[in-house]
Amino acid sequence: MRNVGTIIVALIVLMFVYGGIMIVDETEQVVIVQMGKPVRNITEPGLNFKIPFIQSATVFEKRLLEYDSAPNTILTEDKKNLILDNYAQWRISDPLKFMQTMRTQALAQSRLDDIIYSSLRVQLGTHLMHEIVSTMRDSLMHKVTQNANVTAGDFGIEIIDVRIKRADLPRENEQAVFDRMKAERQRMAKQFRSEGKEQAVKIRAETDKDREIILADAYKLAQEIRGAGEAQAIKIYANAYQRDPSFYEFVRTMDAYKKVFDEKTKLVLTPESDFLRYLKEMK
Repeated sequence: MRNVGTIIVALIVLMFVYGGIMIVDETEQVVIVQMGKPVRNITEPGLNFKIPFIQSATVFEKRLLEYDSAPNTILTEDKKNLILDNYAQWRISDPLKFMQTMRTQALAQSRLDDIIYSSLRVQLGTHLMHEIVSTMRDSLMHKVTQNANVTAGDFGIEIIDVRIKRADLPRENEQAVFDRMKAERQRMAKQFRSEGKEQAVKIRAETDKDREIILADAYKLAQEIRGAGEAQAIKIYANAYQRDPSFYEFVRTMDAYKKVFDEKTKLVLTPESDFLRYLKEMK
């Protein structure tokens, strides 16, 4: 009987030890519940203890969790409907508060849907569509994350990041937006062509002015050279005439004969003409 009692006591002790010892993994965090009421958090990994049969352990994920919403419609400041498909990364920052408010991750996902969509609607509703799609997306998502975190903190949740996977226009608006974009590109093209024509006119006018200046300078230089040459020729003729006037007169008359007497020219002169003086002398 003594051995049986010892065995029973040993079994009871083992049950208490086994029921009171728990190992918390590094990917987990635990809330100890006593009589249905959360009493404490265990966030560090390792060996921990609880009161057997009185306390129980509820395990929550410690790693980052993903929230992926269904596409929702957002109205932008310029009154454009934009269909957003967004996702977020979050984690349970306070498991005790999370258990008191959310209980399960499924309920938390549903609550996050309301929180993030509300923040998106507030932030994106004060900006134009092109700012949301291209120029300010990163800064807007940072503000959405901050604002959503303020509300999510009341539920023991920390939102790490919110991002837009895809931003589409409603099908009925796509053609209108495409036509407006096409018209805008055509307007810009016309503006660029007009500016190009204006520049071309300026360049042509400047080139024509430079051409006229160059031609005028060239004509002036040519006239100066021609004048200097003619002056030099006159000087040479004068010197030659002064040395032998009769020979100079003869040479000039022979040059005149070459220019006047040809097959196509008929010259009518009197025999007494001085122009034929040298021909008469040769005869």
